[in-house]
Amino acid sequence: MSNSQVNTRTMANIVVIGAGVAGIQAALDIAGHGVHVDLIEREPTIGGHMAQLDKTFPTNDCSMCILSPKMVDVARNTLITIHTCAEVEGIGGDAGNFHVTVKKHPRYVDESTCTGCGDCIQICPVEVYNRFDAGVGVRKAIYKPHAQAVPEIVIRDTEHCIECGLCYDVCGPGSIRKKDEETILTIDAASIVITTGYDVFDARMKSPLGYLQLPDVVTSLELERMINAGGPTGGKVKRMSTGQVPKSIVFIQCVGSRDMAIGRPACSCVCCMQALKNAMLIKEKNPGMDVIICYMDIRAYGKGYEEYFERAKALGIRFFRGMPSDVLPDRNGMALQLENTETGEVTVIHPELVVLSVGIRPADGGSALAEKLGIGCEDTGFIRPVHDALNTAETLRSGIYVAGTATAPRDIPDSVASAGAAAVRAWITAMKTGI
Repeated sequence: MSNSQVNTRTMANIVVIGAGVAGIQAALDIAGHGVHVDLIEREPTIGGHMAQLDKTFPTNDCSMCILSPKMVDVARNTLITIHTCAEVEGIGGDAGNFHVTVKKHPRYVDESTCTGCGDCIQICPVEVYNRFDAGVGVRKAIYKPHAQAVPEIVIRDTEHCIECGLCYDVCGPGSIRKKDEETILTIDAASIVITTGYDVFDARMKSPLGYLQLPDVVTSLELERMINAGGPTGGKVKRMSTGQVPKSIVFIQCVGSRDMAIGRPACSCVCCMQALKNAMLIKEKNPGMDVIICYMDIRAYGKGYEEYFERAKALGIRFFRGMPSDVLPDRNGMALQLENTETGEVTVIHPELVVLSVGIRPADGGSALAEKLGIGCEDTGFIRPVHDALNTAETLRSGIYVAGTATAPRDIPDSVASAGAAAVRAWITAMKTGI
């Protein structure tokens, strides 16, 4: 690490690691009790995966209409300090007296003067893969992840920047830096809440399904970005090969879930409902489109979820209880052979778009973070709480709590509820230790 600076916060507080919806909720709950929070996020913006979604099930409410006010509340709360582009490097001490070492990666932008106006983004000539859009769209070499990013400041991608100098010239406040350095923060904390979230299964591991081999095979996350009105296609579902609206779509469930062959035996909890939601959104806009969901079991376990399933069937969405072994190219585009396990009927279909419902897996770096914190992980890679059923917030190390999808696949309401539980326990620890 070269030319690092060291800053130390002496005021005791609570650290929340990960700023998806669970981390945001935990931070707001703790701050609501009058305790300061350091919210640490490795991405340039808070919000996590929920910011990528179009709607939420089973109400079909706008995802960002729910999340964005919470993001703004976090930014405005004087008891919450946001650290973006930051990762935990290590931890020392014990409950009531933790010392958290945080590496803050360079943004190449002066955070104190950048207004987020976007002039630099408009003038930048470089376009590269946009991870926030799951690769469906592109972004510039200087960018904001999305229009409602918090904090509302840009970040310069030095890996792809060609140093044309246009952004320096157009920036009124002169916020863009040619050079920047990592900084190291040492934060004192009474307790810690881990809400590091999840990543999605890499569909390339199921090569017979044709992901990245056939252009019209996409993942459920890529479809989310297509459906989103603020996404790269303006809310229109399109074939990647032609740019045209497909006449038929097939959803394939349990890609990376309930699969012993690849060592992922668990259900990912949200995939069935996500497929139902997206299938209904597509069918409502395109009543004549043939929409099929291939499944092993439809797991509609939550409040209102079974009724949601019935709504999908009433819209004319077709369900096949059977899974294709592969997706093959043919003269008509693609071919799938399905055996309906309820009727024994074998059918060959020719969809124009195939959507792989990829499962939830532990976040990249989650197991490494657990090792740094001295807490355990399950065989699946998710962080292990003390008791799976009775207490899902406490970890093996006193004063460190966990919430959201850091412990297991969960939907948004369950993640928010678990964040509230972890926040209360972290606050109680802080009170007991005299914060």
